[in-house]
Amino acid sequence: MMSMLQSEWIKIKRSAIWAIMAISPAGALLTGLIAGARGASGTWMDALTFISILHAMLLLPLLTGVYAAMICRYEHAGGGWKLLFSLPVPRTKIYAAKFILIVFMVALTQLFLLAALLIVGWINGFPSPVPWRELALSFAGGWIACLPLAALQLFASTALHSFAAPVAVNAVLTIPNVLIGNSSRFGPYYPWAQPMLAMIPRGDGGLPDLTIHIAPAALIGSFVLFLLTGWIYMMKKPA
Repeated sequence: MMSMLQSEWIKIKRSAIWAIMAISPAGALLTGLIAGARGASGTWMDALTFISILHAMLLLPLLTGVYAAMICRYEHAGGGWKLLFSLPVPRTKIYAAKFILIVFMVALTQLFLLAALLIVGWINGFPSPVPWRELALSFAGGWIACLPLAALQLFASTALHSFAAPVAVNAVLTIPNVLIGNSSRFGPYYPWAQPMLAMIPRGDGGLPDLTIHIAPAALIGSFVLFLLTGWIYMMKKPA
């Protein structure tokens, strides 16, 4: 498995992945500094809520789809799938390596965003101590809530024979987050809205909590469904 992970990483490490990964943290840093200069964000929780809305409502779901498309773009070019399937490696390991790398890149994005938030807090003079528990729950919750999306986007990127098609579909399904994310009826079950719902603190100023806004059964069920569907497709995919 490690050799497969290294192989997948070599394909993308010299691509634009780092610039793409920096988009959301850089945007959060800039907007956080502007908000702080205007006095709109004076506490860690205010900044966390502000960044969660901007990052998790739109950019995080979009980036998850871009990562999945980048992981599969080389296989769609020049008979890459045929070459990959000719190797003495089970297709399950191939699929697992691609999925692990996607969720790893999402985790890196969350860590870079956390670093941006800490810089904003330091520059704006947010009160000490840093609420590490709240921040950890928020950023880890956003990452966990992206797992179903990562599985779904990997399936789409495997099935659609282009880079642009799965990214475009993902973008179309992300835009309704503006409305669906605010719906207590549909939001908890909509995969594209779940990262935002997982990251934002509770309305009473309490801790971010994955189970407050999202039904665990919906999160786990959609993750298993999307991952198994993609795996079955991979096992049957013609070279």
